[in-house]
Amino acid sequence: MQTAELIKKVRRIEIKTRGLTSQVFSGEYHSAFKGRGMAFSEVREYQPGDDIRSIDWNVTARFGTPYVKIFEEERELTVMLLVDVSRSERFGTRTQQKKDLVTELSALLAFAAIQNNDKIGVIFFSDRVEQFIPPKKGRTHILRIIREMLEIEPQGRGTDIGAALQYFSNVIKKRSIVFLLSDFMDRQYESAMRIASRKHDLVALRVFDQGETELPPIGLVRFHDPELDRELWVDTSNKKAPAHYRAWWLEREHRIKQTFRSAGVDSVTIRTDQSYVKPLMNFFRSRERAR
Repeated sequence: MQTAELIKKVRRIEIKTRGLTSQVFSGEYHSAFKGRGMAFSEVREYQPGDDIRSIDWNVTARFGTPYVKIFEEERELTVMLLVDVSRSERFGTRTQQKKDLVTELSALLAFAAIQNNDKIGVIFFSDRVEQFIPPKKGRTHILRIIREMLEIEPQGRGTDIGAALQYFSNVIKKRSIVFLLSDFMDRQYESAMRIASRKHDLVALRVFDQGETELPPIGLVRFHDPELDRELWVDTSNKKAPAHYRAWWLEREHRIKQTFRSAGVDSVTIRTDQSYVKPLMNFFRSRERAR
Protein backbone atom coordinates (compact mmCIF):
# COMPACT_ATOMS: atom_id res chain seq x y z
CA MET A 1 0.00 0.00 0.00
CA GLN A 2 1.38 3.41 -1.00
CA THR A 3 2.14 5.87 1.81
CA ALA A 4 -0.42 8.45 0.66
CA GLU A 5 -3.12 5.79 0.31
CA LEU A 6 -2.26 4.38 3.74
CA ILE A 7 -2.47 7.80 5.39
CA LYS A 8 -5.87 8.44 3.80
CA LYS A 9 -7.20 5.08 4.95
CA VAL A 10 -5.91 5.57 8.50
CA ARG A 11 -7.48 9.02 8.60
CA ARG A 12 -10.81 7.71 7.28
CA ILE A 13 -10.94 5.00 9.96
CA GLU A 14 -9.98 7.53 12.64
CA ILE A 15 -12.72 9.99 11.66
CA LYS A 16 -15.44 7.31 11.64
CA THR A 17 -14.49 5.43 14.79
CA ARG A 18 -13.43 8.44 16.84
CA GLY A 19 -16.72 10.15 16.00
CA LEU A 20 -18.73 7.07 17.01
CA THR A 21 -16.75 6.82 20.25
CA SER A 22 -17.39 10.44 21.17
CA GLN A 23 -21.06 10.43 20.24
CA VAL A 24 -22.17 6.91 21.19
CA PHE A 25 -19.75 4.55 22.88
CA SER A 26 -17.60 6.45 25.37
CA GLY A 27 -20.14 6.59 28.19
CA GLU A 28 -21.29 3.03 27.59
CA TYR A 29 -17.72 1.74 27.66
CA HIS A 30 -17.04 3.61 30.91
CA SER A 31 -20.17 2.24 32.58
CA ALA A 32 -19.48 -1.32 31.44
CA PHE A 33 -15.84 -1.56 32.51
CA LYS A 34 -14.86 1.13 35.00
CA GLY A 35 -14.61 -0.05 38.57
CA ARG A 36 -14.01 -3.70 37.69
CA GLY A 37 -10.38 -3.34 38.72
CA MET A 38 -9.64 -2.69 42.40
CA ALA A 39 -6.32 -1.45 43.75
CA PHE A 40 -5.03 -1.59 47.35
CA SER A 41 -5.17 1.84 49.01
CA GLU A 42 -4.43 1.57 52.76
CA VAL A 43 -5.18 -0.24 56.03
CA ARG A 44 -7.29 1.10 58.88
CA GLU A 45 -8.68 -0.23 62.14
CA TYR A 46 -11.57 -2.64 61.91
CA GLN A 47 -15.02 -1.05 62.34
CA PRO A 48 -18.33 -2.82 63.06
CA GLY A 49 -19.84 -3.88 59.77
CA ASP A 50 -16.53 -4.38 57.93
CA ASP A 51 -16.16 -7.60 55.98
CA ILE A 52 -13.99 -9.94 58.04
CA ARG A 53 -12.53 -11.27 54.79
CA SER A 54 -10.74 -7.92 54.35
CA ILE A 55 -8.83 -8.23 57.64
CA ASP A 56 -5.06 -7.83 57.19
CA TRP A 57 -3.81 -10.53 59.54
CA ASN A 58 -0.16 -9.44 59.40
CA VAL A 59 -0.94 -5.88 60.52
CA THR A 60 -3.48 -7.18 63.04
CA ALA A 61 -0.83 -9.43 64.62
CA ARG A 62 1.69 -6.59 64.72
CA PHE A 63 -0.57 -4.10 66.55
CA GLY A 64 -2.74 -6.52 68.51
CA THR A 65 -5.98 -5.03 67.20
CA PRO A 66 -7.92 -5.83 64.00
CA TYR A 67 -7.04 -3.91 60.82
CA VAL A 68 -8.67 -4.19 57.40
CA LYS A 69 -7.41 -3.58 53.88
CA ILE A 70 -9.08 -0.75 51.96
CA PHE A 71 -9.36 -0.98 48.18
CA GLU A 72 -10.49 1.62 45.67
CA GLU A 73 -11.36 1.66 42.00
CA GLU A 74 -8.45 1.70 39.62
CA ARG A 75 -8.72 4.96 37.71
CA GLU A 76 -6.50 3.71 34.93
CA LEU A 77 -7.08 0.35 33.29
CA THR A 78 -5.09 -1.59 30.73
CA VAL A 79 -6.99 -2.66 27.60
CA MET A 80 -5.52 -5.31 25.31
CA LEU A 81 -6.70 -6.20 21.82
CA LEU A 82 -5.90 -9.74 20.64
CA VAL A 83 -6.41 -9.44 16.89
CA ASP A 84 -6.65 -12.41 14.54
CA VAL A 85 -4.80 -11.59 11.28
CA SER A 86 -4.91 -15.11 9.78
CA ARG A 87 -5.80 -15.70 6.13
CA SER A 88 -9.45 -16.52 6.86
CA GLU A 89 -9.99 -12.91 7.95
CA ARG A 90 -9.63 -11.84 4.31
CA PHE A 91 -13.00 -13.37 3.40
CA GLY A 92 -15.99 -11.18 2.56
CA THR A 93 -18.92 -11.50 0.13
CA ARG A 94 -20.90 -8.29 0.43
CA THR A 95 -19.82 -4.97 1.90
CA GLN A 96 -16.41 -5.70 3.41
CA GLN A 97 -13.93 -8.35 4.46
CA LYS A 98 -13.77 -9.63 8.03
CA LYS A 99 -10.34 -7.98 8.27
CA ASP A 100 -11.87 -4.54 7.55
CA LEU A 101 -14.52 -5.04 10.22
CA VAL A 102 -11.91 -6.14 12.79
CA THR A 103 -9.82 -3.05 12.00
CA GLU A 104 -12.76 -0.71 12.63
CA LEU A 105 -13.77 -2.49 15.82
CA SER A 106 -10.19 -2.32 17.12
CA ALA A 107 -9.96 1.40 16.37
CA LEU A 108 -13.31 2.04 18.05
CA LEU A 109 -12.29 0.22 21.23
CA ALA A 110 -8.90 1.93 21.24
CA PHE A 111 -10.42 5.42 21.09
CA ALA A 112 -12.95 4.47 23.80
CA ALA A 113 -10.05 3.37 25.98
CA ILE A 114 -7.98 6.54 25.68
CA GLN A 115 -11.05 8.75 26.19
CA ASN A 116 -11.36 7.02 29.56
CA ASN A 117 -7.65 7.48 30.32
CA ASP A 118 -6.84 3.80 29.82
CA LYS A 119 -3.79 2.31 28.17
CA ILE A 120 -4.25 0.28 25.00
CA GLY A 121 -2.04 -2.49 23.60
CA VAL A 122 -2.30 -5.07 20.81
CA ILE A 123 -1.22 -8.61 20.02
CA PHE A 124 -1.56 -9.58 16.35
CA PHE A 125 -1.69 -13.33 15.82
CA SER A 126 -2.23 -16.03 13.21
CA ASP A 127 -0.97 -19.53 13.96
CA ARG A 128 1.79 -17.69 15.82
CA VAL A 129 2.19 -14.32 17.53
CA GLU A 130 2.97 -11.90 14.71
CA GLN A 131 3.49 -8.68 16.65
CA PHE A 132 3.13 -7.25 20.16
CA ILE A 133 2.54 -3.53 20.75
CA PRO A 134 2.82 -2.77 24.50
CA PRO A 135 0.05 -0.74 26.17
CA LYS A 136 0.37 3.04 25.95
CA LYS A 137 -1.86 6.09 25.79
CA GLY A 138 -2.41 8.77 23.19
CA ARG A 139 -3.78 9.41 19.71
CA THR A 140 -0.40 8.85 18.07
CA HIS A 141 -0.23 5.39 19.62
CA ILE A 142 -3.69 4.49 18.30
CA LEU A 143 -2.85 5.72 14.81
CA ARG A 144 0.19 3.45 14.89
CA ILE A 145 -2.05 0.51 15.84
CA ILE A 146 -4.42 1.24 12.94
CA ARG A 147 -1.51 1.62 10.53
CA GLU A 148 0.01 -1.68 11.62
CA MET A 149 -3.34 -3.44 11.19
CA LEU A 150 -3.66 -2.15 7.64
CA GLU A 151 -0.08 -3.02 6.68
CA ILE A 152 0.58 -6.29 8.48
CA GLU A 153 1.45 -9.26 6.29
CA PRO A 154 1.29 -12.29 8.61
CA GLN A 155 3.91 -14.99 8.28
CA GLY A 156 1.45 -17.65 9.42
CA ARG A 157 -1.59 -18.84 7.49
CA GLY A 158 -3.66 -20.58 10.14
CA THR A 159 -5.17 -19.62 13.49
CA ASP A 160 -3.91 -20.54 16.96
CA ILE A 161 -6.02 -18.72 19.54
CA GLY A 162 -4.61 -20.79 22.39
CA ALA A 163 -1.03 -19.72 21.61
CA ALA A 164 -2.08 -16.05 21.46
CA LEU A 165 -3.82 -16.28 24.84
CA GLN A 166 -0.84 -18.04 26.41
CA TYR A 167 1.51 -15.37 25.09
CA PHE A 168 -0.78 -12.66 26.43
CA SER A 169 -0.92 -14.27 29.87
CA ASN A 170 2.88 -14.37 29.95
CA VAL A 171 3.54 -10.76 28.94
CA ILE A 172 0.65 -8.94 30.68
CA LYS A 173 0.64 -9.59 34.42
CA LYS A 174 -1.65 -6.77 35.53
CA ARG A 175 -5.39 -7.49 35.39
CA SER A 176 -6.67 -6.10 32.11
CA ILE A 177 -9.71 -5.79 29.89
CA VAL A 178 -9.09 -8.05 26.90
CA PHE A 179 -10.98 -8.02 23.62
CA LEU A 180 -10.30 -11.09 21.47
CA LEU A 181 -11.28 -10.28 17.87
CA SER A 182 -11.48 -13.31 15.58
CA ASP A 183 -13.69 -15.47 13.39
CA PHE A 184 -12.70 -18.37 15.69
CA MET A 185 -11.76 -20.69 12.84
CA ASP A 186 -9.85 -22.81 15.33
CA ARG A 187 -10.21 -25.58 17.90
CA GLN A 188 -8.72 -26.50 21.26
CA TYR A 189 -8.38 -23.03 22.77
CA GLU A 190 -10.85 -23.50 25.62
CA SER A 191 -8.19 -24.27 28.25
CA ALA A 192 -6.11 -21.17 27.44
CA MET A 193 -9.27 -19.06 27.35
CA ARG A 194 -10.38 -20.31 30.75
CA ILE A 195 -6.95 -19.56 32.29
CA ALA A 196 -6.89 -16.03 30.85
CA SER A 197 -10.46 -15.25 31.94
CA ARG A 198 -9.72 -16.17 35.55
CA LYS A 199 -7.35 -13.23 35.90
CA HIS A 200 -8.52 -10.84 33.19
CA ASP A 201 -11.84 -9.48 31.96
CA LEU A 202 -11.94 -11.33 28.64
CA VAL A 203 -14.50 -10.52 25.95
CA ALA A 204 -14.76 -12.44 22.66
CA LEU A 205 -15.76 -10.37 19.62
CA ARG A 206 -16.59 -12.88 16.91
CA VAL A 207 -16.91 -11.68 13.32
CA PHE A 208 -18.37 -13.67 10.45
CA ASP A 209 -19.67 -13.21 6.92
CA GLN A 210 -23.16 -14.34 5.96
CA GLY A 211 -21.68 -16.12 2.95
CA GLU A 212 -19.97 -18.54 5.32
CA THR A 213 -23.24 -19.90 6.71
CA GLU A 214 -24.49 -21.85 3.70
CA LEU A 215 -23.65 -23.13 0.22
CA PRO A 216 -25.75 -21.61 -2.58
CA PRO A 217 -26.90 -24.14 -5.24
CA ILE A 218 -24.83 -22.73 -8.13
CA GLY A 219 -23.28 -25.90 -9.56
CA LEU A 220 -19.65 -26.96 -9.56
CA VAL A 221 -17.60 -24.51 -7.50
CA ARG A 222 -13.90 -24.38 -6.70
CA PHE A 223 -13.25 -23.44 -3.05
CA HIS A 224 -9.91 -22.23 -1.75
CA ASP A 225 -8.87 -22.63 1.89
CA PRO A 226 -6.49 -19.69 2.52
CA GLU A 227 -5.24 -21.08 5.83
CA LEU A 228 -4.36 -24.54 4.51
CA ASP A 229 -3.63 -23.20 1.00
CA ARG A 230 -5.57 -25.96 -0.71
CA GLU A 231 -8.44 -26.14 -3.22
CA LEU A 232 -11.54 -28.29 -3.27
CA TRP A 233 -14.20 -28.74 -5.96
CA VAL A 234 -17.78 -29.07 -4.67
CA ASP A 235 -20.94 -29.75 -6.65
CA THR A 236 -23.31 -27.41 -4.80
CA SER A 237 -26.24 -28.51 -7.00
CA ASN A 238 -26.09 -31.86 -5.18
CA LYS A 239 -28.73 -31.51 -2.46
CA LYS A 240 -26.55 -33.32 0.07
CA ALA A 241 -23.68 -30.83 -0.15
CA PRO A 242 -25.56 -27.73 1.15
CA ALA A 243 -27.24 -29.83 3.83
CA HIS A 244 -23.93 -31.28 5.03
CA TYR A 245 -22.34 -27.83 5.01
CA ARG A 246 -25.24 -26.32 6.97
CA ALA A 247 -25.03 -29.10 9.55
CA TRP A 248 -21.29 -28.47 9.89
CA TRP A 249 -21.87 -24.74 10.36
CA LEU A 250 -24.54 -25.23 13.03
CA GLU A 251 -22.34 -27.71 14.89
CA ARG A 252 -19.50 -25.19 14.77
CA GLU A 253 -21.79 -22.43 16.09
CA HIS A 254 -22.84 -24.63 19.00
CA ARG A 255 -19.23 -25.57 19.79
CA ILE A 256 -18.05 -21.94 19.84
CA LYS A 257 -20.88 -20.81 22.11
CA GLN A 258 -20.31 -23.77 24.41
CA THR A 259 -16.61 -22.90 24.62
CA PHE A 260 -17.40 -19.31 25.62
CA ARG A 261 -19.84 -20.46 28.29
CA SER A 262 -17.46 -23.06 29.67
CA ALA A 263 -14.61 -20.54 29.87
CA GLY A 264 -16.83 -17.90 31.51
CA VAL A 265 -16.29 -15.43 28.68
CA ASP A 266 -18.78 -12.79 27.49
CA SER A 267 -19.15 -12.61 23.71
CA VAL A 268 -20.55 -10.48 20.90
CA THR A 269 -21.20 -11.76 17.37
CA ILE A 270 -21.00 -9.24 14.51
CA ARG A 271 -21.67 -9.71 10.78
CA THR A 272 -19.66 -8.02 8.04
CA ASP A 273 -22.82 -6.83 6.26
CA GLN A 274 -24.49 -5.26 9.29
CA SER A 275 -23.72 -2.32 11.57
CA TYR A 276 -21.73 -3.15 14.69
CA VAL A 277 -23.25 -0.27 16.65
CA LYS A 278 -26.35 -2.06 17.96
CA PRO A 279 -24.61 -5.33 18.99
CA LEU A 280 -21.91 -3.41 20.87
CA MET A 281 -24.40 -1.07 22.54
CA ASN A 282 -26.52 -4.02 23.67
CA PHE A 283 -23.40 -5.70 25.04
CA PHE A 284 -22.19 -2.65 26.96
CA ARG A 285 -25.64 -2.08 28.46
CA SER A 286 -26.01 -5.71 29.51
CA ARG A 287 -22.62 -5.50 31.22
CA GLU A 288 -23.69 -2.35 33.04
CA ARG A 289 -26.92 -3.99 34.27
CA ALA A 290 -24.96 -7.02 35.48
CA ARG A 291 -22.61 -4.96 37.66
